[in-house]
Amino acid sequence: MSVEIRPVRQHDHDAWRLLYRGYRDFYRVEHSDDAIDTVWSWLHDPDHETRGLVAVVDGEVQGLAHFRTFARPLAASKGLYLDDLFTSPSARGKGLAAALLTRLAEIARDEGATVVRWITASDNETARSLYDRVSTQTPWVTYDLAPADR
Repeated sequence: MSVEIRPVRQHDHDAWRLLYRGYRDFYRVEHSDDAIDTVWSWLHDPDHETRGLVAVVDGEVQGLAHFRTFARPLAASKGLYLDDLFTSPSARGKGLAAALLTRLAEIARDEGATVVRWITASDNETARSLYDRVSTQTPWVTYDLAPADR
């Protein structure tokens, strides 16, 4: 099995879309073609902060990672934030997620970032077993604040 981790390309659209729908299914997010098209457009807009990687196995896109740079004022540095990480069910257990994380760590090194950070669902036990092996769980608790009413 040959695995290549590379930036997402225009010709990856159909395979990426299928994977991204699978990711949305996993987190029980309602499908929206507009939302999916928006994310795809971000990945190809050099002025947008969101970037994407794909994991290609024997010529077939089998995984994705979306990430962006963020400021870390307390550390006076920058980090990479991993928004989405997903592999096709048929490719699970083959090291694709670990390979995507390794590539993100290399990008962080090359760009002078001091951390790669992400969140995951507390019940995402399969992914967390990998994350516990390759990274350090933080003590931080995450909150979401809705925008104010108009």
